[in-house]
Amino acid sequence: MSEPLVVAVPSKGRLQEQTLAFFERSGLPIRQARGARDYSGVIDGLAGVEVQFRSASEIAREIGAGNVHLAVTGIDLLHETLGGDDDSAPAISDEEAPAPAHVVTRLGFGHADVVVAVPQAWLDVQSMADLADVAARFRIKHYRPMRVATKYVALTRRFLTAHGVHDYLIVESPGATEGAPAAGTAELIVDITSTGRTLVENSLKIVDDGVIMRSEAALAASLAARWTPEARTACRAMLTRIAADDRARSVKRLDCSIKVTAELVGRLKADPALSVIAMTSDALSLICPKKRAQKEAERLIADGASTVTIASVEYVFEARNALYDSLEARLG
Repeated sequence: MSEPLVVAVPSKGRLQEQTLAFFERSGLPIRQARGARDYSGVIDGLAGVEVQFRSASEIAREIGAGNVHLAVTGIDLLHETLGGDDDSAPAISDEEAPAPAHVVTRLGFGHADVVVAVPQAWLDVQSMADLADVAARFRIKHYRPMRVATKYVALTRRFLTAHGVHDYLIVESPGATEGAPAAGTAELIVDITSTGRTLVENSLKIVDDGVIMRSEAALAASLAARWTPEARTACRAMLTRIAADDRARSVKRLDCSIKVTAELVGRLKADPALSVIAMTSDALSLICPKKRAQKEAERLIADGASTVTIASVEYVFEARNALYDSLEARLG
């Protein structure tokens, strides 16, 4: 039997709900094999794909190990798990995933920032430079290093070192990290936040230049996985549907009754943002970027259209699949 394309998705919580909704919207409904308690599944209507339900942090490790082909997880977890904790590692970039991962596409949900937060009472700490000074003085005053509570050990080490903060001790936080300073187990924290409200409730503030990275959920591919021809075929089918959904949400369809002239055809063909999908001597249908739809409708009226309707599009399938082409280039 051929090896399936293995796709890992979050096993619980809001991230799972949003992930399943994303695949459903893309025409890739996931069905758990034996009900909601099962940790395996399939994609209805797409053969050769095995779905695995795993924790978000486990998913990042499985990408690194090459045990899955595609997966949904946070950009922050990819960098924490795969980026390494070497202080001399390259600067953190939230635009790319660390090897051996490839971000196929960001998904537009699960937004959160990984930040450095200190007690609000630290009035003299506004920047990372201020924090470096405090860390140097802290040992002299207290005979021990300043403690940093976090679940993001690798990201924290790289970021603090890059900003000249060297005298500190990381305290791994299995529970609610934001409560560590009040509990007396750490002086400051590195944690993830969406609104900052929980930090304020715990009398903490984000250092002005202390945003380590801006994260969100992403569809990532493992470059370490075994990509058989069958796996690539199934992957291309998935990414074609995902790209069709993504393209559809960025455009509108315009239909109009208009006398089609050579001048009008020339104008439309000269605009790369417009795609003519149907044309007769007295009617025209085209796809236009959503932000330009109303202005383009007004221009068609000025060109002689009697009526122009604007409608949403469910899917836009295109011969070129930029998502898959980008992955294929990384796979070689």
